[in-house]
Amino acid sequence: MDSETKLQFVTTFSALITAAFGLVAALAWNEAIKEAVGMFLDTDGKIWGLLIYAILVTILAVIMTIIIARNVKKLSDQIKAEKKE
Repeated sequence: MDSETKLQFVTTFSALITAAFGLVAALAWNEAIKEAVGMFLDTDGKIWGLLIYAILVTILAVIMTIIIARNVKKLSDQIKAEKKE
């Protein structure tokens, strides 16, 4: 696989992974918000578990997005440096 194809693959793959983490975080927050609203309607009170889950998933999504973006940048810089040689 040549450098250009590799960069395109990694860039696309990182976008898909980032989108997947965003979806998981959104679903977690969706459940947490539903439960928070349910608190006012006197539901069974699972809110703290859902909020902790949503926060953890969001933190994980942010960390993984940063790691992926750094690796894509590193690969991109490496390919640009190879082209200059």
